[in-house]
Parts: sequence; structure tokens; C-alpha cells
Amino acid sequence: MKTGEGIISKASKYSVPETLDRVDALLQSKGIKIFVRVDHSGEAEKAGLKMPPTQLLIFGNPKGGTPVMLAAPTAAIDLPLKALAWQDSDGKVWLSYNDPEYIKKRFGLTDDQIKTLIGIGPLIEQALN
Repeated sequence: MKTGEGIISKASKYSVPETLDRVDALLQSKGIKIFVRVDHSGEAEKAGLKMPPTQLLIFGNPKGGTPVMLAAPTAAIDLPLKALAWQDSDGKVWLSYNDPEYIKKRFGLTDDQIKTLIGIGPLIEQALN
């Protein structure tokens, strides 16, 4: 399975929509803003194409992301943060997100500059329980 450098993927026992519903609810309960949900597979179907269930949740908190973007303006290409729920060719569902350590390395940030993003992985993974 190819997931790309700097991406963490965890197995989900839920469907793609339910996985993101759970992430959405958890993030909102912590006061994190949900910007948009993109249904890639739904849009593909509208274009006459078939794609396994794939949905993306874009979320964030300006208090967390702004310091990162001030330190490295091009980090805005990876922010706001995203959680991707997708189904592989075997029918298994995954929850993927950017590793904050990868973002740190990619943009040459310090531990202090990236500290606001570090806890997001364990937080969204709680939705898998």
C-alpha cells in the first residue's frame, strides 16, 4: 500500500463516512473548527467514474496553525490540517493524516514552532476506538 512520505495511516473498523463522522464529532467537541468535508468518491461518481469510498475532512484552529505559518509561510500548503478516510482495494478502511514531525522537517521548523500540531494525531485516532 502506497500512502506517501510523512503520512500516518491507522486501520478503522468503521465505514469511511462513519470514520469521518467520528473524527468530526471528536474535533468539534474539542473546539476545533471543521472547514469542509470533501467526498472524493462521490464527486468521482458524479463524473461517471468509480472510486472506492474516499472522504477528506479539513479542520484546524487558527491559534494552532497561525504560528506555524508565521514561522514558515509555505506551510500553509499543508494547513489547515486534514484527515482522510479511505477504503483500499481489499475493502479495509483507513484513517490517514500528515505526521507533524514530517511537517516540522519539511519546513525546517523547531519543536517549539510545531508544538501546536503535535497532539492532533493521538486526538483524531481516538475516533477509531
